[in-house]
Amino acid sequence: MTSINRKKRLLTTVLRESNGDLLRFLHRRVGSDDAPDLFGETLLIAWRRVEDLPDDATEARMWLFGLARGTLLNHTRGQRRRLALVDKVRAHMPVAAAPPADEGGEVRDALERLKPELAEIVQLVHWDGFTLGQAADIVGIPAATARSRYARAKEDLRVALGVIA
Repeated sequence: MTSINRKKRLLTTVLRESNGDLLRFLHRRVGSDDAPDLFGETLLIAWRRVEDLPDDATEARMWLFGLARGTLLNHTRGQRRRLALVDKVRAHMPVAAAPPADEGGEVRDALERLKPELAEIVQLVHWDGFTLGQAADIVGIPAATARSRYARAKEDLRVALGVIA
């Protein structure tokens, strides 16, 4: 048996025996939302670097945890960079007075009841300030389709809001 095949078999064995511990290790540090993704990333790295796997099972298990730690460190650095970017973006955003919490609630509820493709056109036009033609381009549909969806959405909203036109 070749050396690489022996290492693949050892990695499979060590993973089978340690996967629960490895996932718990990650879960304790980042919680249930991110742990599965980091676990998967750790496994990918382990398979890509299988040639570096130590021959001893105990050392191989420690090597896996070292990979997981590196994945955690990369994740933490990425989180810090994202937070720093959010802070920079917030610093450049105009400050607008927030409407009362219940303002527009009926309209938002009515929009949520629309079919998603209808609500998307209304939101692009009225929330994001695009023309119907621009909204059509963004969604990737013909302008005529956007116009008909918009008309249908307006009618459905009138009914939902009890507005007589």
